[in-house]
Amino acid sequence: MTLIKSISGIRGTIGGEMGVNLTPIDIVKFTVAYTRFIASKNEAKKLRIVVGRDARISGEMVNDIIEGTLLGCGADVINVGLCTTPGTEMAVITHKADGGIIITASHNPKQWNALKLLNEKGEFLNAEEGQQVLALAEAEDFLFPDVENIGKVISREDFNPTHIDQVLALKLVDVEKVKARKFKVVVDAVNSIGGVVIPALLEKLGCEVVKLNCEPNGQFAHNPEPLAENLTEISKVIVEVGADLGIVVDPDVDRLALVNEDGTMFGEEYTLVAVADYVLSHTLGNTCSNLSSSRALCDVTVAHSASYSASAVGEVNVVTKMKATNAVIGGEGNGGVIYPELHYGRDALVGVALFLTYFAEQNCTMTELRLRYPAYFASKNKIELTPAIDVDKVLSTIKERYAHERVNDIDGVKIDFAAHWVHLRKSNTEPIIRIYTEAKSQEEADEVAQKFIAEIKEVAGL
Repeated sequence: MTLIKSISGIRGTIGGEMGVNLTPIDIVKFTVAYTRFIASKNEAKKLRIVVGRDARISGEMVNDIIEGTLLGCGADVINVGLCTTPGTEMAVITHKADGGIIITASHNPKQWNALKLLNEKGEFLNAEEGQQVLALAEAEDFLFPDVENIGKVISREDFNPTHIDQVLALKLVDVEKVKARKFKVVVDAVNSIGGVVIPALLEKLGCEVVKLNCEPNGQFAHNPEPLAENLTEISKVIVEVGADLGIVVDPDVDRLALVNEDGTMFGEEYTLVAVADYVLSHTLGNTCSNLSSSRALCDVTVAHSASYSASAVGEVNVVTKMKATNAVIGGEGNGGVIYPELHYGRDALVGVALFLTYFAEQNCTMTELRLRYPAYFASKNKIELTPAIDVDKVLSTIKERYAHERVNDIDGVKIDFAAHWVHLRKSNTEPIIRIYTEAKSQEEADEVAQKFIAEIKEVAGL
């Protein structure tokens, strides 16, 4: 597997050939590059870097290499150990650190791991900063500090309780209101850190918790991406135990999927929609998601007399757009809720607390709540192209053909029709075009997808 180097970090499969997979040498190389980048912004200052990891099998090994490398580069380390991605981000903010490294491959299978890189705000590096790190990784002129100036471990701490308390302290989180409802909740945390953090949060909210795959041993019980096809077990358990809802998170707990009381999916796209509905009912402001997210968020936003904006795909792009538009709630349609009142990062804990407060106010079931929102259906496809095909030219041609429609080209080509939309994007690592569509029925979404797949093939000469 090719080592994937992107603006937000480095990821790959553990073991194998150096430079092709994520090996110890590669981990050292990119940790040094990141330290050099952070040092360039903090000249003559002793660096302080937070390190946290999810529970995947390779996490402890990668953590030890990163911690030792940071010390050898002269940086002090605050190691928060097993910690969620949003928790690690909050640790950077809380400790006023100069940056952070999150050791997680998010929803990728257990053989994967990654280094996700944060700035001093606990936010992912932007494109320009990420490119600087990648360039520094190719340099071979780094001067390491002598023994008197190596770093030290400032603390090894469990930051998760602090993060939970920070979430519960939010103005729009009503702990007593949730406690009064005594929700019964099934949690599937795919045997990662969410199995510790989400039940702890729910118990503080007075919920009865039924744990499923909550042992943080990195042995993922199913494909860790929280999609319907991977969640058959929790659907059965919810019905068997008579739970009010189910909560599913990915290994690093930045994505939140909800399951209805009858075992059907609330829908990853609708996590953000429901939370935004609640936030906008109490807060004046705008919303934002990426171009591939559901139109339902826009509909809810307009219903609250607010403005909706779309960004390019990627958390850092959503955050940038949120700041530019003064959005009070935003995120991505994969269940990622970003609530700036706490921090600019996808945070499943924030999503859970805000959603349960909202749900506690409603005299309805999960299925009834879901029916209150516009029904949209998505189809996600891809076309593999030969390296000889000019993907940019293909997308440009499609854009010209539909110039009479509402077209957005900040990230590939998105065409908004009256009753549906299509988003065409090229992969950054291989000759693939991704085709995402959304419509008011699954049949229509699939039909639109097939229409554009045929059109792309015709333009590409396939």
